[in-house]
Amino acid sequence: MREKFAVLTLLATLSGLPTIASSSEIDWKNVDAALGKTATVTGEVHRYGLPRSDLHVTLDGVAVKTALALGGWVAFAPMHGEAMVMGDLVLLETEITPVMTKLLDGGLDITAVHNHVLRASPATFYMHVGGHGDPVKMATVIRAALSASKTPFDPPATTAGPAPAVDLDTAKLDQIIGVKGTPVGGVYQFGVPRRDPAIENGMQVNGPLGGANAVNFQPTGNGKAAITGDFLVTGNEVNPLIRALRGGNIEVTAIHSHMLDEQPRMFFVHFWADDDALKLARSIRTALDKTDAVKGPTN
Repeated sequence: MREKFAVLTLLATLSGLPTIASSSEIDWKNVDAALGKTATVTGEVHRYGLPRSDLHVTLDGVAVKTALALGGWVAFAPMHGEAMVMGDLVLLETEITPVMTKLLDGGLDITAVHNHVLRASPATFYMHVGGHGDPVKMATVIRAALSASKTPFDPPATTAGPAPAVDLDTAKLDQIIGVKGTPVGGVYQFGVPRRDPAIENGMQVNGPLGGANAVNFQPTGNGKAAITGDFLVTGNEVNPLIRALRGGNIEVTAIHSHMLDEQPRMFFVHFWADDDALKLARSIRTALDKTDAVKGPTN
């Protein structure tokens, strides 16, 4: 009788523990409707693009394409019977406080506000948002907060013809970086994961949640490219990385955190250069080799 009571007690205790929700337990159509966007789905993660296609930003004479440095996003992942959200919102200086106020009033957290590049006109800033709870409610808060900015939500006007070409030797870039890139809006994008991703709130911070090294190449003519993005590194990797970048004449434009409670503690290093694309790729690979970044096929 005593053993039976112990089993019943254990079952009652276990029944009170939080469970990990699966993606199928969330009505993602309602999340789409609340945010006014359709997600890109990778595994259990639903990621929504919030590009600032309304902005016309120049830097060192380069007209910055949206896919190079203006691609805001939020991503939802099922967690403990609800969902976790992480994201990076692209904002003008005057939009920071009103958007932040609405996010905080709606119960979401701000985990960072910072620059990515220097000398851009107009200056752009990046607000990282986090939270957990009902995904529809969180999506509703994010949509309402972004109404205090000029972030576009209407679908982009369709234009006839092929996607913008990337006038670079992308096969050679793939070979140098060690993973395959993806052409997006006239920019060649690389996402290079770490071998051991960080963990936050018991969840693995994978690529769709912002847990990969991002390296973007925008052609600027004659085999040259403007590059920017960010490296995801532990504290002991920061200075070996930035020394490698400076050795390749790549400007380091920001060093900061994006999250609050991740393990191990991670830092994000942003960069900028406009030079021969293959030369820059070799310098980027040298810098990646100072970190835990994967080298080899990932897609």
